[in-house]
Amino acid sequence: MLVTMFLLAAVYLAFLAFLSYQGAGTTIMIIFVGAFMLIQYFFSDKLVLTSMRAKIVSESEQPELHQIISRLCLIADIPKPRIAVVNTSMPNAFATGRSPNNAVVAVTTGIMNQLNRNELEAVIAHELTHVKNRDVMVMTIASFLSTVAFFLVRYMLYFGGGGSDRRGGSIWAAWAAAILVWVLSTLLLRVLSRYREFAADRGSAVITGHPSHLASALMKISDVMPRVPQKDLRQAEGMNAFFIIPALSGSAIMKLFSTHPPVEQRIAALEKIEREMETA
Repeated sequence: MLVTMFLLAAVYLAFLAFLSYQGAGTTIMIIFVGAFMLIQYFFSDKLVLTSMRAKIVSESEQPELHQIISRLCLIADIPKPRIAVVNTSMPNAFATGRSPNNAVVAVTTGIMNQLNRNELEAVIAHELTHVKNRDVMVMTIASFLSTVAFFLVRYMLYFGGGGSDRRGGSIWAAWAAAILVWVLSTLLLRVLSRYREFAADRGSAVITGHPSHLASALMKISDVMPRVPQKDLRQAEGMNAFFIIPALSGSAIMKLFSTHPPVEQRIAALEKIEREMETA
């Protein structure tokens, strides 16, 4: 997976270098990237729902789910989002949408079957905290800024190398520097994502008043995940940033690129919050 990520980046960078060589200015490319990010920002909910084959459900179709989310939204003081269900054995949940007024909270049939009501409420409260904190907007802006930095570094090295006799060296220097910027920005974005997962866990604890319910849900989900068919996990892996627990976990080095903290760390943090609530 790590090699594939670097190869994809290398192909992407080579293509950008080719565009620059053909005369495409950095301003044009940054505008293009900005337009792409805006499309992602405004249509992220539709893209995510389509890719996960999630179905928006009415109150008559899922009355208990609607009741849970309505009550939690009153506590969290946010508008009630649209509700979707994904028909898969993988126990998971996610939230998407650029703002609380455009949000969608989705749960899988697997998670509804595996968790009791208290645990399901805790998971949904975690996703509602993502909505309240506008995490989709935060991550989109952060991604755009890192992409702009990536282009600026490549541009300065590629076009700042002097005369034509140094052009070949400048291309390779720009290519290497752009890869470095990409790696560093990716790592920082993953750190930001993991921090926001901790924040959503704390939000769930505050909304429900029972951090142990989310801890129990995380333990159940992480125990069940290895038994989910690998085909289902691989199909959902691209949506890891949206899930409450990643669909796949990798080696120690891949944890640097993980969008989520280890389950053990999240449970330890929830236990600490529980102790703080008891002594408050």
